[in-house]
Amino acid sequence: MRKLSSIIGSIILSVSLFGQTSPHGAAFDISCTDCHKTDGWNVNSETMLFSHRSTNFPLVGQHQQVSCKECHKTLEFNKAPSQCADCHTDVHEQTVGTECARCHTPNSWIVANITQLHQQSRFPLIGPHASADCRDCHKNMLSTVPLTSVLRFDPLGIACYDCHKDDYLAATQPNHVASNYSTQCTDCHNMNVFTWSGAGINHNFFPLTGGHAIDDCRACHTSGSYSKIPSACVSCHQTDYESTTNPSHIALNFTTQCTDCHTTNPGWKPAEYRSHDAAYFPIYSGEHRGEWNSCADCHTNPSNYAEFSCINCHEHERGDMDEEHGGIGGYIYSSDACYSCHPTGSEEGSFNHSKSAFPLTGAHTTTDCSDCHTNGYSGTPNTCSGCHTPNYNQTTNPNHTSLGISTDCAACHTTSVDWKPATFANHDAYYLLQGAHRNIANDCFTCHNGVYTNSDRSCFTCHTQDFNLSTNPSHTAAQFPTTCEECHSQTAWTPSTFNHDGKYFPIYSGKHDGEWNVCSDCHKEPTNFAVFTCTTSCHSKAETDNDHDEINDYTYESNACLNCHPDGSDKKGGIKPTYRQY
Repeated sequence: MRKLSSIIGSIILSVSLFGQTSPHGAAFDISCTDCHKTDGWNVNSETMLFSHRSTNFPLVGQHQQVSCKECHKTLEFNKAPSQCADCHTDVHEQTVGTECARCHTPNSWIVANITQLHQQSRFPLIGPHASADCRDCHKNMLSTVPLTSVLRFDPLGIACYDCHKDDYLAATQPNHVASNYSTQCTDCHNMNVFTWSGAGINHNFFPLTGGHAIDDCRACHTSGSYSKIPSACVSCHQTDYESTTNPSHIALNFTTQCTDCHTTNPGWKPAEYRSHDAAYFPIYSGEHRGEWNSCADCHTNPSNYAEFSCINCHEHERGDMDEEHGGIGGYIYSSDACYSCHPTGSEEGSFNHSKSAFPLTGAHTTTDCSDCHTNGYSGTPNTCSGCHTPNYNQTTNPNHTSLGISTDCAACHTTSVDWKPATFANHDAYYLLQGAHRNIANDCFTCHNGVYTNSDRSCFTCHTQDFNLSTNPSHTAAQFPTTCEECHSQTAWTPSTFNHDGKYFPIYSGKHDGEWNVCSDCHKEPTNFAVFTCTTSCHSKAETDNDHDEINDYTYESNACLNCHPDGSDKKGGIKPTYRQY
């Protein structure tokens, strides 16, 4: 009897199905018995054969506990939304985009790796920023304005000054405002430390090495002021210079340029004055090596070592000098004249600057001797700053003094005319050059256009033309944001992160691959790419009507096309519901 009832039930079910349209829609071709039994339409989840894993939206995490009706508002199951934002309220109010899966999983809304996720943003969290409370920077999270979410993460400026303006204005040791300090905090402060002072100071403008490697700032900044402290050795070590007796620096009129003899090693030792050979006159090498016993042999005035004598050894009375210089125009028997023509002590004759300690290159080859040798040839400095300190101090593009740029001009410049071209090896301390930017690291003009003060760091400032000329898709017509880094990296414009196939509709794969040329083939409204058309451009009504002559509820309309063919397949009679990946 029970067997007979089952047979009768099956017959009634079959007649019912063939007699009316399926409540699940014409495109739904799963067998009824996968979910229903012959004893009624009620569905028993424990006995049903259908598994959601067979769809493109497997139920994982919290979705396993949700009632079917929460997502499937009607019996036409393929109309259920598949994007997170379709079902879940965007508590961030579109401040972080619509890709919930970037931070969340179906298991929980709680984000346990927010610091790691932040590393992929425009502002990676390092140093104290890594342990800071989100609300310290995202002030809108403290909002008390009605209807405003406390989970908004509105884009913030990434310059230090954007958040630390109050710190800058309140600083008194030194007074940053009065001293007109740069608002680029990293010029002086390190991001990896938890204090503004001490180890937190970036002292690269005056490296603390050797005897300068001290922790007590007040040892040098004795007045309590940290503004405009001179960097010349003698400004701090005048007392050391004056009290020295072995030898007496004052009596011998030694230069106050301490680095001529000393390093920054503690105790001023070891020290040597072999710079006589390189900067003055070779006495430890060349033809005068071993030809003298004491400094007084040449420096006959012990109170002034800037004075020297050649003629004490090269006597005039015997006539040797006159005879050796016969026929030499302008010959004069004097120590200064000897040194002018024989600065290396060689008897070869005329002076050759290329063999000296300061070969003339670039702009120096056309410079008058008197421009450098303003006080004769003795004691002429051979460092860039020795002659070009005024150039350094007056430079405003960029301002070398306020930025604390090294006074070692050769670190950036050559001897070419007008100081150009120049390099800036320390560029990463101001703006990190990566990817394609690394390839133009020496082509400063491309980004700066000759202006190196307060350069705008946003991508759009340099790439406005790239943005405006983009046609596939047109960035201006589509009103794309000008924050290039949202889709592009510093390495290249392509590939970008705009995943059309995964997020919206397969156009680089499947049936539509190669069937289009430009975005406007489907998106006819250039100001709204959310609007699309299947019917206007490619699928004519006559052809489409003919292909769907046996399909119930067929409508010649673009949204209907997408509802039935979400993956672009042209299978007649409908296809299994295809859900875009979560």
